[in-house]
Amino acid sequence: MLARSLGYVAVASPDAKQWLEFGPEVLGMQAVEADAGTVLLRMDDTDHRIAVHHGERNRMLYAGWDVGSEDALDAAGELLRERGIAFETGTDEERAARGVLGFLAIEDPSGLRHELFYGQKVVPGSFQPGRPMSRFITGPQGLGHLVLATPDLKRSDRFLQGVLGFKKSDEIYTFIDLWFYHCNPRHHSLALTPMPGVRGLHHVMVEVAEFDDVGIAYDLCMSRKIPLSMTLGRHVNDRMVSFYVRTPGGFDLEYGWGAVTVDDETWTVAQYDRPSVWGHQMVAQTPPGALEAVTT
Repeated sequence: MLARSLGYVAVASPDAKQWLEFGPEVLGMQAVEADAGTVLLRMDDTDHRIAVHHGERNRMLYAGWDVGSEDALDAAGELLRERGIAFETGTDEERAARGVLGFLAIEDPSGLRHELFYGQKVVPGSFQPGRPMSRFITGPQGLGHLVLATPDLKRSDRFLQGVLGFKKSDEIYTFIDLWFYHCNPRHHSLALTPMPGVRGLHHVMVEVAEFDDVGIAYDLCMSRKIPLSMTLGRHVNDRMVSFYVRTPGGFDLEYGWGAVTVDDETWTVAQYDRPSVWGHQMVAQTPPGALEAVTT
């Protein structure tokens, strides 16, 4: 398995500066304004977990997957060469911007960029949440999960399992079909949903350690009239209690608590005919704005 956890994700948005308020005051993250209008969101003592760069439109730029070590990154490069998969090596400037020691970048079948990295910068004891809260569940489980839209579900599935080494967690078939994948005990670090002619970032999930943190964030969204995409509910597969909010970056953010973890020795892949046990009523009438049309 190449990927061990989701280390970071980067997006572009014309409203990047709005994260300076939305990230700390609503989500409880720490926001740092970097050069060229970039806002870095911190969830723990790592350099950053989410980077929002100023751009003309909302879109995903890249996702970073921790492989664990320099030797593992070298082995990943050899594997990619053997399979004839093109990749780029991160420059000194790019490594510094991401806060890592090294990375290789590849494209998935949808044309989305994934970076395999090692050596994420950590400053112990440095994280300062933007408001009182417990903590974000990160560490070996990574920052959370991504859900990506793909025009070709089967090709993307082969890439995730055959190249990046993810394992299938389960599948949901309902008004939106979803396939879920894990690379550590987190139920899923990545999920795919098929959208013909469309690719991009549907949502990012972050998990907190206490249920009250979810309730407080929910109240803040309601009082500030921040648009929700889905109301509070509990998912049927990972058992997460969460809600979905539309972010200043156009994509949705799932803010949740209480997910189950995966033990590969005992886990059985299942399929479900609904996404939630209760709740998660649709609110937004339009799809996330970080999706883009592609020619397939």
